[in-house]
Amino acid sequence: MGGKVKISVLVPIYNVEEFLSECLDSLVNQTLKDIEIICINDGSTDGSLEIVKKYARKDKRIIIIDKNNSGYGDSMNQGLAKATGEYVGIVEPDDFIDLDAYETMYNLAKKNDVEVVKGNFYEYYGDKKIDKGISDLFLIENIGKVVDPRMQREIFYQPPCIWAGIYKNEFLRKNKIDFLPTPGAAYQDAGFNFKVWAMARRVYFVRRAFLHYRQDNANSSVKDVGKVYCVKDEHDSIEEFLKKNDLLGELGSVAFTCRFGGYVWNLHRLKFRPAMEFAKTVRRDYKRAKNAGYLDIKKLDDTGRHNVRIMAVKHPRLYVCLRPFHDLKNSMKPTLSKIMKMVLPRYRQRLRTIDALLRLKDAQDELSVKISKLESKIEGEEKDGC
Repeated sequence: MGGKVKISVLVPIYNVEEFLSECLDSLVNQTLKDIEIICINDGSTDGSLEIVKKYARKDKRIIIIDKNNSGYGDSMNQGLAKATGEYVGIVEPDDFIDLDAYETMYNLAKKNDVEVVKGNFYEYYGDKKIDKGISDLFLIENIGKVVDPRMQREIFYQPPCIWAGIYKNEFLRKNKIDFLPTPGAAYQDAGFNFKVWAMARRVYFVRRAFLHYRQDNANSSVKDVGKVYCVKDEHDSIEEFLKKNDLLGELGSVAFTCRFGGYVWNLHRLKFRPAMEFAKTVRRDYKRAKNAGYLDIKKLDDTGRHNVRIMAVKHPRLYVCLRPFHDLKNSMKPTLSKIMKMVLPRYRQRLRTIDALLRLKDAQDELSVKISKLESKIEGEEKDGC
C-alpha cells in the first residue's frame, strides 16, 4: 500500500460469521485504496476469525487483533490505538457500506477541513436483501455546511450512529476520546458520540446515506436487555469527561437531557423488577441534577424541557407500574396506523369528490344566472326591435 493511510476502518467482531463476508467485501473493494482495515476479534467462538484470516491472506491492508473476550469498548479502544489513518471509520461486522463511501467522505473532510463527516444510513433487511428506508438524522439547515455542535445543540440529541461517519484521528487522540471499556456490548457508542460533539468545532453533515444498517440480526447488542446499569455508566463517563475539560458548566444541561433520554429508553427495555430497581437511580440523578441547577427550565432547550417533565423521569417507579398501559397504547399504534392508511386515502378522495361536485354545482348555478340574464337581455332587445 503506497502513501499514507487515509482512513483506518475499525471492525469489532464477535460471533458474526453469518454476515462477516458481506461486510469485508464492502471494505476491501472500496474505491479509496489507501485504507487499513483493523479487524478486532473479541474472542469469537464461531468461524469469524477464520473468515478474517482468509481475507487477510489476500489483502495486506487487513490487520487482525485477536484477543480474549473483553467487550466492545475495549475492542474499539485497541483498534483506535492501532489506527494510523488520517481519519477513522467504524463498520459493525453485520453491516456493510457503499463502495465509494470512504472516498466521498474523505474528500469532503479534506475540502472542508473538518474533524467529523457524517452521513445518513439505510435500514437494511438481509432476509429480503432490501434497504427499506433511509434515516434522516440531521436538520436540513445543518446539512452541506460546516457546523459547530456547541452552537447547534440539537446535534447532541441525534441517535449516535457512530458508524455512519469518519473522525479525524489527531482530533480523537488530542482530546482523549475513546470508549468506556465495560464488559459486553451495550450503549458504549453514546459516550463516544457525546465526547465527539463536545470537543468538535467543525463538523460536516451530508444528506446521502452510505452505510447499510442491518435490522434483522437477532444477536445485535441493541436487543440485549441485560446490563441494567450500562446507561448510567456511560453518562457518568460523559459527566466526568466534561469536568476534566471544564465544560460541565456549558454543557451540563445538555448532558443531563441526554442522560434522562437514555434512562427512559432503559426503563422501557428492562423487565419489571430490574426496571423498578433502576428507577431508584433515575430518581437520585434527577434530584442531583435539579439541586445542581442543570434542570433550570430557563437554561434548557425544547428537548431538555420535555425530558425533565415526563413522568418516567419525575416519577420513575410510578411510570414502571403504569408501563403496561403505555405498552398497550404502543402495540395498538401499528393497527391504528394501518386502519388510518386504509381509511384516510378514501376519505380524502371522498372529500375531493364532494368538493369537486360542490364547485361544479356553483359553476352550474353561476352559468344558469348568466343564461337567464342573457335571455332577458335578448327578450328586451326583441321587444325594442318590434
